[in-house]
Amino acid sequence: MADSDKTAKVVNKSGTLKMTDRVAAGKVQKDISGRSMPRRNNRRDRNRNQDTTPKEFDTVTINIDRVSRTVKGGRRMRFKALVVIGNHKNKVGIGVAKGGDVTSAVQKATAKAKKSMIEFNMDGETICHEVETRSTGADVLMKPAAPGTGIIAGGVVRSIIGLTGIKNLISKSLGSTNKVNIAYAVIDGLKEQLPRDQWIVNQGKTAEKSAKADKSAKKSAKKEDK
Repeated sequence: MADSDKTAKVVNKSGTLKMTDRVAAGKVQKDISGRSMPRRNNRRDRNRNQDTTPKEFDTVTINIDRVSRTVKGGRRMRFKALVVIGNHKNKVGIGVAKGGDVTSAVQKATAKAKKSMIEFNMDGETICHEVETRSTGADVLMKPAAPGTGIIAGGVVRSIIGLTGIKNLISKSLGSTNKVNIAYAVIDGLKEQLPRDQWIVNQGKTAEKSAKADKSAKKSAKKEDK
């Protein structure tokens, strides 16, 4: 046995040898003519070359439907995919696309979701205020919740909120059960979120305007009485 093989270890009774990384690195494969051959498909370096950096956005395929279109030669079958993408913070987007197979439909929907991403406001780990949005026949109600409540939602709403930084939310889906319409209604509700300082200021301004309107109405009524 060569000097480099002295570091090999017996791992079982059958005499199977296991080389260390240092010994394996010194091994050189040769062809019939005696020329050295480079190592191919090095399993030791395979894991080292992988990109271990975390992804910025995560993607979830909510639903895949098979749709058909009647043409002259018969029915043409295609697939429609609903995909949501988010960064587990305050960016999220949805995409709907059709394709000849499932893979192409999902890829097209993912590309559309990336282009249509929105950035919404949050109040800690919940939404800023209660909102009810309607998209076609779907009606979605979302309310802020106290810490520790969790996400009380189901189906499409849970899938979308799960890719955001919202940890506490109470939601109720009303009206239509169409998943695409519900997804658009959730996105519209997140778009309408305003920070607490903005909607408090607006509320104060509206109160002042209503008070001034009441005073002007009272003055006009007094003048008419006189």
